[in-house]
Amino acid sequence: MKENRWKSWWERERGTCLRAAVLACLPVIACLVCCDARGQGIGQIYLPSSERNDELIYYKQVEAILEYGYPRGYFGFNESHALKLSFASWSPALMLPWVLWGLLFGWNLLSPVLCNIALLTGAMLLFGLLAKPDWKQTGVIGLLFFLYMPFSWYMLCAMPESGCMSLLIVFYGAAAGWLRRKGKGKGLLAVMFALAGLLTLMRPYFLLFLLLPAYFWIFRGASASGGEGGGGRESACGGTAGKGRIRWGAVLGTAAVFAAVLSAYAWISHFLAAAYFRPLYKTDLFTAFFHKGLGGGLKNLFGSLYYSGREFVNYMKQGMISGLPGGGIFCCYVVMLLVLLWQSMGDALALRRMRSGQERGSRESGGRKGSRQEGYRELQGQLVLECHLAFSFLAMLLATLLLMSNFYDGCKHLLTFLAAGIFVIARMRTVYWKKAILTGVAFAYFFFYHGAAFEAYGPDFFQEAVAERLDSFSAEVERELALTGDGGPNYDNTVIWVLSEELPEGMAYTGWQYLYALPAGFGINCCTAEHVMENFGSLRSRYLCAVPGGPVEEACRQRKYERIAGNEYAVLYRRY
Repeated sequence: MKENRWKSWWERERGTCLRAAVLACLPVIACLVCCDARGQGIGQIYLPSSERNDELIYYKQVEAILEYGYPRGYFGFNESHALKLSFASWSPALMLPWVLWGLLFGWNLLSPVLCNIALLTGAMLLFGLLAKPDWKQTGVIGLLFFLYMPFSWYMLCAMPESGCMSLLIVFYGAAAGWLRRKGKGKGLLAVMFALAGLLTLMRPYFLLFLLLPAYFWIFRGASASGGEGGGGRESACGGTAGKGRIRWGAVLGTAAVFAAVLSAYAWISHFLAAAYFRPLYKTDLFTAFFHKGLGGGLKNLFGSLYYSGREFVNYMKQGMISGLPGGGIFCCYVVMLLVLLWQSMGDALALRRMRSGQERGSRESGGRKGSRQEGYRELQGQLVLECHLAFSFLAMLLATLLLMSNFYDGCKHLLTFLAAGIFVIARMRTVYWKKAILTGVAFAYFFFYHGAAFEAYGPDFFQEAVAERLDSFSAEVERELALTGDGGPNYDNTVIWVLSEELPEGMAYTGWQYLYALPAGFGINCCTAEHVMENFGSLRSRYLCAVPGGPVEEACRQRKYERIAGNEYAVLYRRY
């Protein structure tokens, strides 16, 4: 009996499994092609060759978690540290996928890359099994996946965006599966809540994605069972009263979920995050209402929106003309936003026409009526996904314009939203797939035609000179550095990394790549030269890494600090 059931399932689902397997191959193929185009292999990725210093902080924190449970020195900025434990400014939840990978397979310089590839491979497989795209949709996903270069960039480095993208892909797979099951998949709804909650703990703006399962739960049937209720009142997204009416128990449950997630994020942000050099978000838009009243606050708000909007448009112009990376990302984002809005309006009008047709043909045969209702449900569910993502795009764009401290950092946060949009666009039913093609053309223009502008985003490969210097630095460090104390994190296990210094020949940056040589558990506290020189007599960290021949090293020599290791890019001193 079980064998017949398995055979029946396989005959029914083998096409789905095959398409899911095709999707699962895309991340590996994309990484192989990206590396081969540069004459390298995935195994040649070498983090110390990178210029992205965030990778060092993430890597060393994960290394310390795996070895000791948490870093034994303080990660922070200008000698700041978290109130609890010793993590840097960003949520430790971002590192959870890497920590799990490290527990299973160990941790080395290639581990983040292999984990990122595995995460996206698994996410694509699950999306295929849950959403069950047809062959045309699978082809659109494949085309846009290869054209959207950030997938490859983030898989081939030690940044956490691949984890966020993977969770969002599974999130939309669960959403499509829930709609396909006509709102009967309680487990899928729970998965959506869990994934969106975890994403919010990673980055607060992902709270926007909690709105989708909340809508499904509160208006159960509004997107999955619409069209059955005869002459019921239409909801905002095309649902009907009756099966689509508000469920007040779900309202309370949703409020509890939001409260729990926000409380958890607030706790993490307050206790487990160190203060950054400057505030990560602008708060004057809110404080102006208290200091200047309602009129002054509104004037400040619209003034900020005007000037930020002008800067945003200038970024886009530079992106189109010269390939400015931030401008190119903004242009792709606006193209996808317009596609979502365009399709949403078209689908809303189509639903209205279908609804009118149902009412006129209510006396027709049950078979035709059932077919119409099935098409209505499918289109209605797609409209909900499009409306939600379009709203999320708009909200994130406004947040970038008004709240982000600068556009350079803000634009990078939009890349995960763009990745999610691919999987919604692939489900659009349009003539000749023109909206998917338009999106693909935008990706090709900015990521390939202007590809040289994005060189800093690309993978970094093994460099013999860097490896030799790192080996020499490591040998000296291993002889001299050892963790001290067992009562929790302390400054004895912390290295100050002086970000940059002004030399006679110009600005020089410390070779922070050589801090990969620090023993597991050591904390890295990134400090400005101004902070170090102004507070030299009251610094708390035991070790100090600076620019060779710079003012900080000269101050170390004058105080007869012990030189531990060094080369022409970085020098490490023990202060006491």
